[in-house]
Amino acid sequence: MVDRHDMIRHIKETYGIESEHLWMQYPNIEVFRHENHKKWFGIIMSVTKDKVGLEGEGNIDVLNVKCDPERVMFLSHQSGFAPAYHMNKKYWISILMDGAAPDALIYELVDISYNLTK
Repeated sequence: MVDRHDMIRHIKETYGIESEHLWMQYPNIEVFRHENHKKWFGIIMSVTKDKVGLEGEGNIDVLNVKCDPERVMFLSHQSGFAPAYHMNKKYWISILMDGAAPDALIYELVDISYNLTK
């Protein structure tokens, strides 16, 4: 299961990019963006479960990545995914970091997002 720490390490090792904490009042939000033009390709947030359509109390880590609209529509109905929280729901998808989404697919989607935002 890919968790927050695995993803931060993967992005640093694969793309040479450190996560950024853009808002001091929200220490659980980490943004990943290209160094040259500062476009975001990912963001990890800890949000309440209800924000991504889950029942129960407490928080869950989500990773938002950019994707093509057809894939976003398909994935948003799959286990481990939700319509993008706090992003354009046509082009972004939220990956629930709870183990439901296959690890290989998560890494593939991060790579797609990185390349779409180059």
